[in-house]
Amino acid sequence: MDTVEAELLADNPWVARRKITVDEYHEMGKAGILTRDDRVELIEGELVTMAPIGSEHNGAVSWLAHALIRAIGDRGIVLVQGSIRLDDQTEPQPDFSILRPRADFYRKAHASPADVLFLVEIADSSLRFDRSIKRPLYARAGIVEYWLVDLAGGAVEICRQPGKTDYADVLLAGRGAVIESALLPGVAISVADLLG
Repeated sequence: MDTVEAELLADNPWVARRKITVDEYHEMGKAGILTRDDRVELIEGELVTMAPIGSEHNGAVSWLAHALIRAIGDRGIVLVQGSIRLDDQTEPQPDFSILRPRADFYRKAHASPADVLFLVEIADSSLRFDRSIKRPLYARAGIVEYWLVDLAGGAVEICRQPGKTDYADVLLAGRGAVIESALLPGVAISVADLLG
């Protein structure tokens, strides 16, 4: 669907749409309809194209993966760019999901909001989407803590106290700050090191 068609549909909410479930989404992958090359995620029953990954984003993901794995150790599982099932129609793929330890390392089923200690999204071209779409979804699902790394802005938004539509507590940490997870005390990350 091109931009004009998408705008026409957005301007006409009375047009019936057929949303898909997480189970149907996975069946599409098994049937070969969706492949890894498609780079989509399921948001409220709709397939949403993910932004391309640039070198700044890749570098930040690599650095943070290394730092988180070292800092967390055996107290949690660091899932890099994997899926979290928020409900029957939403399964985003955050850059990082810090999960409660589980013996099967989530091989038997995707993690749910109850499994999440905190999530991290790294944004260069996806900041608007991560802030206006994903942040409210994560809050509504009860994700206790969400970090939004704004590479261009040189800061990290730390979101806590999830509510029905957003987080009640949103703090901005600049380059001089060190941020620490609320549920994993001692897991501290230098914003300057993260931003490079």
